[in-house]
Amino acid sequence: MTQTTGPIRVTALYRFARFGDCAALAGALEAACRQAKIKGSLLIAPEGINGTIAGTHEAIERVLAHIRTLPGCADLSVKDAAAEAMPFYRMKVKIKREIVTMGQPNIDPLTDVGTYVAPKDWNALIADPGTIVIDTRNDYEVGIGTFAGAINPNTQSFRDFPDWFRSQRQDLLANHPRPKIAMFCTGGIRCEKATAFLKAEGLDEVYHLDGGILKYLETVPEADSLWQGECFVFDQRVAVTHGLAQGTHSLCFACRMPLSPQDQASPQFLAGEHCPHCFGNRDEASRARYAERHKQESLAAERGVAHLGANDRIKP
Repeated sequence: MTQTTGPIRVTALYRFARFGDCAALAGALEAACRQAKIKGSLLIAPEGINGTIAGTHEAIERVLAHIRTLPGCADLSVKDAAAEAMPFYRMKVKIKREIVTMGQPNIDPLTDVGTYVAPKDWNALIADPGTIVIDTRNDYEVGIGTFAGAINPNTQSFRDFPDWFRSQRQDLLANHPRPKIAMFCTGGIRCEKATAFLKAEGLDEVYHLDGGILKYLETVPEADSLWQGECFVFDQRVAVTHGLAQGTHSLCFACRMPLSPQDQASPQFLAGEHCPHCFGNRDEASRARYAERHKQESLAAERGVAHLGANDRIKP
């Protein structure tokens, strides 16, 4: 657990566990969150819990204490950051089939998973010429930052990863008689499940970054870092960089894609309506609707309240 330095503590968490009555667990968890007056999004599924919440340090501690009482969650994985303003509009607790959707029902990270690699040991692993390094995140995430030399699967969702690997397996492993694969993601949950998938596919030497990119950026000095760019996060901060400082990216209101400073300077960018990623893909009615909604959100922000129509960021 880390004491954050800003007024708002932002806590990303997950734990693979075996849950029975998800509805009862979700109901009690939502009540605990609302009582603590925190905001964010949490997913409950038979395979565990995943999400990000934000609030005061004391409020987050109360909710984490509740989560650690859930079956198998005593060793909950938690990563903290600070924010100057609340990065979420509301509190949501949802029940899902999976806490991170891969669509492979026989994959169980609690049964067989790859080897965890601490951030301090990650550089040596991925610098080894014999290591195949794979970024398990979505294409728009990889586009704003990744580790030097990592393979980008160009997937639009994590559900696409199994098909990508199976289609590329022969080429990926062609020059590796004893393949060693290292994978990473934002907080650790996707690459943990991806290693379980590769183990089920018959690969033995499979590794993943413990705590994900966020733990690496938090603990590895920038001078020693092999990370290039910024790391996309699923809240209103949009992206973070070394030391978990807020990055330079914003979010397109229309298509929800991350925008670099160069994107924001483009003539195809108009705040609230379109950006270089979606310019020309929206009709006039849609643009007018986006513009009005953006105006209402801006007015709500000026009043210090959350606009009820505000969108949370898409999930992995």
